Amino acid sequence: MTIALATTWEDRLHDLGNIPASRVRTDPAPGTATVEDVTRLRNTERRLYELVDGTLVEKSIGWQESLLAGILLQWLNNYLDTHRIGVATGADGMTRLFGDTVRGPDVAFVAWDRMPNGQIPTDPIPDLVPNFVIEVLSPSNTYAEMSRKRREYFHAGVELLWMVDHRTRTVTVFRAALDATVYTESNLIDGGNVLPGWQVNIAELFSRLDRNA
Repeated sequence: MTIALATTWEDRLHDLGNIPASRVRTDPAPGTATVEDVTRLRNTERRLYELVDGTLVEKSIGWQESLLAGILLQWLNNYLDTHRIGVATGADGMTRLFGDTVRGPDVAFVAWDRMPNGQIPTDPIPDLVPNFVIEVLSPSNTYAEMSRKRREYFHAGVELLWMVDHRTRTVTVFRAALDATVYTESNLIDGGNVLPGWQVNIAELFSRLDRNA
């Protein structure tokens, strides 16, 4: 996947999806960061960055987004307890999709046949493309940013993507970069051929934001 290199700060923010400048780390300088920097900053500062075009972009997730991602990860792991077809990770499970592009989906599933030699990788940021990813949208996520991320995922080999928006209480399901279906609280959604038999009740998911006891 070829992306033209930005020549100015404005160009770089545009290429990254018109994200807020506050999410872009300037040390190391944009365009010079490496995969090792992602690991170093996670270990020393406990901050999560994705790596895009040699630029560190802080992972954006708020409290409600984290809650929803945690619920979905729990439900997915419950399914995987009885369907031992792979493993699931959370937002700090960074993976190198291709080249030096590092992303950290809020939830990801990787089938065993994508594991190196069928084993759990030991690298802190493995060369590993998930079969399925979930992104829970935060206020600082722009449409352009998520559009670019979506194209990267499917270019790398992701088979299924859910984008969860608690503001509209919808889940957009992508089976390809341009194949989108929007589901509401009246719907059940499923894992398709990637996670056969796994279903999520959207109303039940978003109801977790309303509970007060």
